[in-house]
Amino acid sequence: MADAVEMPDGPNLEEDSVVLDAKGLRALAHPVRVQLVGLLRKYGPSTATRLAERLGVNSGTASYHLRQLGAAGFVEEDTERGNARERWWRSVHRTTWFSDPELAEREPEATLAYQQSVAAIYTLRTQQTLNGLQTMPRAWRNTFDMSDWALRLTPEEAAALYRELAEVIARYRRDAPETAATAPERAERVAVITQILPELDAPAVSSLPSDPQEEEGSPTS
Repeated sequence: MADAVEMPDGPNLEEDSVVLDAKGLRALAHPVRVQLVGLLRKYGPSTATRLAERLGVNSGTASYHLRQLGAAGFVEEDTERGNARERWWRSVHRTTWFSDPELAEREPEATLAYQQSVAAIYTLRTQQTLNGLQTMPRAWRNTFDMSDWALRLTPEEAAALYRELAEVIARYRRDAPETAATAPERAERVAVITQILPELDAPAVSSLPSDPQEEEGSPTS
């Protein structure tokens, strides 16, 4: 639920974005914290109790992780909403960027934990949409898509592909709770998830059989 992005050649940052450093990466190396940040960005300020209900954890667990996120600068108290009995939290940033290969090498365990958390959240998002697909209005049901294309690219071409995709997405309206009221009628939140997944176990062209009949399991005359 966090808007987490990895960019091959460095981010084109917005003012309300944060680039992960070692401290931030370690702070987000926990699935509950990634989800908490994502919920605050999606729904706006909330309390530990309400966030805990959404995540299916107890409020003490949510409070602990919110304090850790606060210490790392990802969330802060919303003093305009809070009171002596109820503490409200809000996200400090709108998006998170992870774009430092050297940091990933220095912090391999934290990097893997963070990336696994983000991947799990993306899977959860997809499953939640699938579960509600049949009850969606037809116009939105017809926009749903899960596609994949197999390409054979160099690392440079893959990086260029990412940049082109990012440029297309940037042309469209970003979502935030505070700007939802100004969006056009019928506009709803849409999650666009891009994944460029190197599959280095695929055979190279030189290792493929030149004659289809030579392929194992193919009929021969």
